[in-house]
Amino acid sequence: MDILPILATLKRHKTAAGLIVLQIALTCAIVCNALFLIMQRIERIKQPSGLADQEIVTLRLGGIGPRENADAQTRADLAVLRALPGVTDATILNQIPFGDSMQTTTMRLQEKQDGSGSETSMYNVSEGWLKATGLRLIAGRDFEANEYQNEIDMEQNSAASIPALILNSALAKQMFPKGDAVGQVVYGMGEKAVRVVGVVDTLVSPQPGSKDESKGFSMLLPVRETFRGGYYLLRTDPAKRDDVLKAAALALDKSGPNRILSESKRLADKREHYYRQDQSMVMLLAAVCLALLVVTAFGIVGLASFWVQQRTRMIGTRRALGATRGQILRYFQTENFILSTLGIALGMLAAYGISLLLMKSYELPPLPLAFLPVGAVLLWGLGQLAVWAPARRAAALSPVAALRGA
Repeated sequence: MDILPILATLKRHKTAAGLIVLQIALTCAIVCNALFLIMQRIERIKQPSGLADQEIVTLRLGGIGPRENADAQTRADLAVLRALPGVTDATILNQIPFGDSMQTTTMRLQEKQDGSGSETSMYNVSEGWLKATGLRLIAGRDFEANEYQNEIDMEQNSAASIPALILNSALAKQMFPKGDAVGQVVYGMGEKAVRVVGVVDTLVSPQPGSKDESKGFSMLLPVRETFRGGYYLLRTDPAKRDDVLKAAALALDKSGPNRILSESKRLADKREHYYRQDQSMVMLLAAVCLALLVVTAFGIVGLASFWVQQRTRMIGTRRALGATRGQILRYFQTENFILSTLGIALGMLAAYGISLLLMKSYELPPLPLAFLPVGAVLLWGLGQLAVWAPARRAAALSPVAALRGA
């Protein structure tokens, strides 16, 4: 019964009503897209690497002097590292997750396949990698001893080939949707055929989520790196990581002096540093959302308070004719609900337009429709909460006081 009088009243106050509708629309459009971007960043930050992040420390050395003894020195280093107290196992990789660079190749099902293939990160691993990294093998087997090759030997012998490789599950599903990756032959790395011997569950690329990454495809190759170009990776108790890092640095210095320790970090710290920008973006977008919601709430409160003052005679007349406090309260709540609905409807259209712009300019995925009702419910709730205090003041006016004060 109050809708027609409310619409008539809003028609007489077009400017004020229009401004609050536009404010709600702008807030709805920005908040819906901001919430989507926040959820994207949070999902990226929480994405599992596949490794035992909290149990791993990494070290990287720079070489001084001749390169001829690099393989022997690397073997000696690994023996020393595995013997350290608290070390479960140690290995060496050419690159690690959350690093500064990424080595990739294009994997194909045929030697001369048309198309771009699947851009894939390459992890060169040595013996002990499975236990040291904490990766989970879900199909096939680990590399056998006779399948490992020395990286230096492969550089010197162009005819050398890699006999086997292990895919991560994302790449295995992409290349073999029927789930029969183990035993299949794939091409890449110089157009040579390589047989798949296993599949690990999860293994992110060295730079997950970067523009150079293609859908998180990774693989492992049985290629022994040397300390000159690889990362020593040690697995230990999380409580002993700092102690192991110090002991490992001292042990490596004794194992091969005249070398430079260029990096000594916990993998969890590298992960946190890698996602620091994403965390800052989440905080910034959350602050923007909060600021917009607060400004919108104050706008609703101010407009409702102004209209209560302007309608004192109307309130007194309605109370004198028998209107209850609840009916007066519902009148202002219904009025706010109508304004909020108009603003939300415009905001949803604007949110979709902003999403299209972000897709075109930044190659972001489209805004899921599920975020639109979330934004609508949020703003409806905010509007009702903001109008509550002014509406209660209006409902509390006695008929005599309202008519005298008019």
